[in-house]
Amino acid sequence: MAATLRFRVPSGQRIEFTDLVHGPQSFLSDDIGDFVIRRADGSAAFFFCNAVDDASMGVSQVLRGEDHLSNTPRQLLILAALGLPVPRYGHVSLILGPDGAPLSKRHGAASVREFRERGYRPEALVNYLFRLGHSSPEHALLGLPELARAFDTSHLGRSSAHYDEQQLRVWQKSAVHQLTPEQARGWLAALLPEGIAAASADAFVAAVAPNVVLPEDAAPWVRIVFGGPPVLEPPDEQVVREAGPGFFAAAARAAVAGASDPAAITDAVRTASGRKGAQLYMPLRLALTG
Repeated sequence: MAATLRFRVPSGQRIEFTDLVHGPQSFLSDDIGDFVIRRADGSAAFFFCNAVDDASMGVSQVLRGEDHLSNTPRQLLILAALGLPVPRYGHVSLILGPDGAPLSKRHGAASVREFRERGYRPEALVNYLFRLGHSSPEHALLGLPELARAFDTSHLGRSSAHYDEQQLRVWQKSAVHQLTPEQARGWLAALLPEGIAAASADAFVAAVAPNVVLPEDAAPWVRIVFGGPPVLEPPDEQVVREAGPGFFAAAARAAVAGASDPAAITDAVRTASGRKGAQLYMPLRLALTG
């Protein structure tokens, strides 16, 4: 049976380092114990290969989850034994779900692909992540160069951050509002009917983009604008038929003339049709809202 290979930890030593997030750290070697660096199957253990890999690539600063904090003294011992350079270590607090447990799939944790498929903008994601567990005086939506300049390890929080999709939606809304017309049309392209005229697509996107956060928010408006007329119940259909084409033609003329104020449209239809009360308002309501 193949044996494992262990690193012999010297006794009576204190391993110390200054963590970029948690400050000075101190561990007694007697509390660590000899640890495996090569498994029985010949593969290298994390403690060993990770430390050697960082040194071989010239990594000078390591930021990782705080669940690796206790691994650091073992890796410092390995690096010292091999005469390899030691990077600066920082251990970031874990992201928690609403129940205070580490974020996981049961909290709805999603992959980057899932966020992309839902229509979240890359700039929204990186701006939210920049502020998740990291404080900053910058409150505007930043590009990647600005985010890199504003990042400061001294601003990383020691307490765990809580993932909140509502906060992500705030940055998403800001990102959507900064899209160019071409970017907004591409963002919503999958929802638009095939063969739609470019001018119609541009007009629709310009109208709905300020009021949506995700493409799914625009889906009902696509059905309303480009779909067929709403299906009415028989009593409601009778109300529309009794109002007649002239009634709705007057409303359409008023809207085209620029009377975006519902009261102005109502006044125009009242004047053209002579209707008032329920006979005036019910057909208009059904035409607008179904």
